[in-house]
Amino acid sequence: MIDQYVWRGGKELMLRFGPAEGPLAIVTLPLFEEANRLRAFAVTLCRALADSDIASVLPDVPGQGESLTDLRSCTLANMRSAMAAAGAAFGRSDRNLPYSVALRSGALLDQDLAKAGRWMFAPQSGANLVQVLERIRRTSDRLAPGASGEQDPDTPLVEIAGNRIPASLLESLRTERADGDGDLPQRIVRLSHASQPADRVVEGSALWRRAEPGNDPALAALLASDIVAWIAACER
Repeated sequence: MIDQYVWRGGKELMLRFGPAEGPLAIVTLPLFEEANRLRAFAVTLCRALADSDIASVLPDVPGQGESLTDLRSCTLANMRSAMAAAGAAFGRSDRNLPYSVALRSGALLDQDLAKAGRWMFAPQSGANLVQVLERIRRTSDRLAPGASGEQDPDTPLVEIAGNRIPASLLESLRTERADGDGDLPQRIVRLSHASQPADRVVEGSALWRRAEPGNDPALAALLASDIVAWIAACER
């Protein structure tokens, strides 16, 4: 079901899945090009959650995907505010807060969301995200000198893989961590080849590294079952 939410910068679309009652997961896509590569996978994950009677929503992040908000005007604070508004749109009480399900750098966007817990898949730090973007930019410059790094005289922009990103947004991301949120229940799942700490490692495709958007229904089903079991444990 296509729905919308309102935040201080306007309106954004979100996809809703599953029952109207019971636990709710706010699924946050990663930033920039990885959002396009993982969107179909995220939809498959949400549908798998719905099959287990877990409701979920997949909000558009301002400046990303089909959003009408211009990325050139986006700040990290605005993106976080929007994700908080997406969760608040369901009017959950403090005793029935939604759960955050963050994919990759989506874990940098849920800090302001009122939530009962955080589940993260392959969370990416801001420093690593910026490092990857800078690597893409350097590769682009080697292949087509001058194709990236365009500057706006009023708002400095960096063009990377077709995204015109405010330099200030990159700088604010650089120091952000994906982990840690007080005393909230938290779970991290990573692919088996990852070297960072995790509560569970699984086999599957690193879809964010592919040149084109892809999907991995088996991985989505596996992650959905992990989320369902984790939410059940949190609800006890």
